[in-house]
Amino acid sequence: MMKHLTTVFASLLVVAGLAATAAGVRFEAANNASTTPGGQRFDEEYGVGYAVQVMSEASFFTWKIFNQTELADRRAAMDDRVKLVVNDINGNILGFESDSESSITLNAGYVNNITGDVRTLVTGLLYHEVTHVWQWGQQDTNWTHGWVYEGIADFVRLRAGYAPPYWVQPGEGSSWDAGYSVTAWFLDYCDGLRPGFVTVLNERLKDGYSDDDFLQIMGKPVQELWRDYKAKYGG
Repeated sequence: MMKHLTTVFASLLVVAGLAATAAGVRFEAANNASTTPGGQRFDEEYGVGYAVQVMSEASFFTWKIFNQTELADRRAAMDDRVKLVVNDINGNILGFESDSESSITLNAGYVNNITGDVRTLVTGLLYHEVTHVWQWGQQDTNWTHGWVYEGIADFVRLRAGYAPPYWVQPGEGSSWDAGYSVTAWFLDYCDGLRPGFVTVLNERLKDGYSDDDFLQIMGKPVQELWRDYKAKYGG
């Protein structure tokens, strides 16, 4: 049923263009860098209409992983809105999510420097940033345990099939709390041992993160799980 609704919603985007509403959330996209090379490439190879579609589909996908099928189960987005803005930003920033505004910023410079398929890489990045909108734990304003939030966001990207070629390989990395793809592969391993592990972990983040969460959910300390994980891949 969800797949059918998403398909119908996607067809409506042809008419909606820059904004559309699904499941009580308004999705918007705007390109503020349309005069730059990266902004022009975004328009030509991605487009704001497609971005709106992807943010909607990424939200449905994230809700499914987090088992947030009901509105009451979800962390609320600011003003029930998720917005993408393409800006020209100095530096090597790919993109980021502003929790206070439920707004995602995509760096036009990153888009311009993409080697390969823009749609696949930008879509993967949007899945990561959309996850930040909906995951619990954002009360950790000092980002003390940022690695777990980034790891979960990359886990969702991984499960959606958008792991980019520049990620580390499964089993690589020096510690489970390295964040991003290192943590994502480790979480994928844990979720394989105990299906729904990430769902429960995300739910527990309402009360903050502790390494003890692994013991409570998996029955093993995180250090032991990490050793088992590394051993699986010969490391």
